[in-house]
Amino acid sequence: MSEFRQKCIGKANLIGSFAAIPHPVAVEVMASSGLDFLCIDWEHAQISRETIETMLRAADVHRVPTIVRVPGHAPEAIQAALDSGAQGVLIPRVSTAAQAAMAVKASRYPPHGERGVGPGRAAGYGYRIPEYLAAANERIVVAIQVETAEGLANIEAITAVDGIDVVFVGPGDLSVSIDAVGPAGADKLSQAIRTIIGAAAAHGRTAGIFCTSPQNVGRWTAIGASFFVLASDTMFLGAGAAANCTAARAELG
Repeated sequence: MSEFRQKCIGKANLIGSFAAIPHPVAVEVMASSGLDFLCIDWEHAQISRETIETMLRAADVHRVPTIVRVPGHAPEAIQAALDSGAQGVLIPRVSTAAQAAMAVKASRYPPHGERGVGPGRAAGYGYRIPEYLAAANERIVVAIQVETAEGLANIEAITAVDGIDVVFVGPGDLSVSIDAVGPAGADKLSQAIRTIIGAAAAHGRTAGIFCTSPQNVGRWTAIGASFFVLASDTMFLGAGAAANCTAARAELG
């Protein structure tokens, strides 16, 4: 088992961030910041499959574990991310137990799944297939993202699916789906998140959540979350630039 997966399922507190800028320089800068892992955002960022491999190489240079948030449930996308050398996948919009089971099957080789064998980067372009096959099922982190009203309603069945390592809350989409956007919906959203994290814990899964600011990390740690994706490279870039611009203008009087 990889050290990263062992930490994930062992519920060690891990702080990562989304990598949305499609360039290895951005990955290297983020990898040098002290994060425990990175998550390449193939779902929402303008990142090609070819660029994913380049970004993974940059993270590997700094020995920072990197997973990929794939665009959807398609097994082909999950396999592409893993064949590129990702140490795990984050599958968005998982709303049923059947979708959760499919995510596990697409991420694991037989007999625990249905992932196809290919000569990709992870397997040394075909030169290390036996070695990779022997270890992959124990090394790969399978994380599913619950972010819909349907997923909330089915959370007990979803978290009971064997093979899931991390149940990850997407609070943005969840707030929209359950009509809990903004201050007026804060209590409703908080209760939904507590329900998801509680179900994950009850079934022995690691609970994770996206946080826009560090202040939210402690709040969710207190109820059992341990896997955090903190903002993104683009958010850090914008916030840092804005803060320094404001400070510079203050110096001008």
